[in-house]
Amino acid sequence: MSTVALITGAASGIGAAVARRLASGGVRCVLVDVDAQGVERVAKEVDGAWLAADVSREEASREAVALAERRFGRLDLVHLNAGITGRVDFADFDAARYRKVVGVNVDGVAFGVAASVPLLRRSGGGAIVATASLAGLVGYSADPVYTMTKHAVVGLVRALAEPLAAQNIRIAAVCPGFTDTPLVAEARKVFADAGFPLLTADDVAAAVESAFYTDTPGTLLVVQPGRQPVPYRYAGVPGPASGQRPPNVG
Repeated sequence: MSTVALITGAASGIGAAVARRLASGGVRCVLVDVDAQGVERVAKEVDGAWLAADVSREEASREAVALAERRFGRLDLVHLNAGITGRVDFADFDAARYRKVVGVNVDGVAFGVAASVPLLRRSGGGAIVATASLAGLVGYSADPVYTMTKHAVVGLVRALAEPLAAQNIRIAAVCPGFTDTPLVAEARKVFADAGFPLLTADDVAAAVESAFYTDTPGTLLVVQPGRQPVPYRYAGVPGPASGQRPPNVG
């Protein structure tokens, strides 16, 4: 029985690289992207299924999961990768642009998790990996809204790790540095002139595959040029003087 993966933001960059990498190992892929021509092209290349849709719409995630079940009968791996840069100027705030970035980068991940978990559970369990960023771990002053959304993704992964693990579903995130994808195309020359190395999409795809099979729920893999991916460790925060842990009041 073939492993089945769902990948968002799959028309180019990291998502396309993940699709090619998984397909080369025999994984059947369902690809989603707002770029209809691009996602169809990559899907045909990897002999997969595709859906042209905007992940900021809840229906898109539901339709993608339904396509996976209809075409392949199951779902094992989910890569919630779709994302856009912020470019929101707080001195001249554009609320529509703000909502668009949050819709893709945050809602797209939350909707993807909510839609995929039932089929993952029916398939016997599996794994979800979200594409976050180093901007999800540190403050990136050049793009505050993007930073905010990636912190949200990291927080969601950490908070869902335990409850999803109880359902035999692992969740993790990759946190790459600057990667040579269409998102940084306009700044590529700046990086080159500064001698600053960029990750390749294939570098990140390898980390995504590793994250799918990590044993530790909630793993955040930091990916940097010339280094092996390494799990990020938070220092923790001081608790109350009594040393007691807060109750689970959810």
